[in-house]
Amino acid sequence: MKTDLPESQCFTRKEHIKRPVDFKNLFKNGKKVSIAGAKLFYLPNNLQFNRIGFPLSRGYGNAVERNRAKRFSREAYRILKSHLNIGFDMLFLVYPSSEKDSFHSRCEQIQTLCKKAGIIKADIVSE
Repeated sequence: MKTDLPESQCFTRKEHIKRPVDFKNLFKNGKKVSIAGAKLFYLPNNLQFNRIGFPLSRGYGNAVERNRAKRFSREAYRILKSHLNIGFDMLFLVYPSSEKDSFHSRCEQIQTLCKKAGIIKADIVSE
C-alpha cells in the first residue's frame, strides 16, 4: 500500500521488532521506565532508525480490544517518531486499565515514557 506521507511519518516494516529473540533480549537486558498503565523497555541498536514492538498480554481483554490497543499504540508512535532520537529498540508494554482505552491517553503515555527514558529530542520536551 503506497502512502503520500514522507518516510519520517510512516511506520515501515523495517521498524518492527519481529523476532522473539529480540523481544526476549529487550525484556532481559533493556532499560525500563514505567508509568501507570504502561512500561517502556529500550536499548541502543546501533542502527540509523528505531525499531519498535507493542507486546500485549492475553489478559488484555479480547482480541478486538488487543488489536485496538496495538492500533492506537502504532499510530501514537508514528506521530511522535519524528521527535525521537534514533538508534533504539523499544517495547511499549501496555496494561489493561479500568477506564476506557483511548487514542489520546495512549499518545500521552508514549510521550511521557519517552521523556522519562530521555529518548525524545529536546525540541518537544520544552513544549
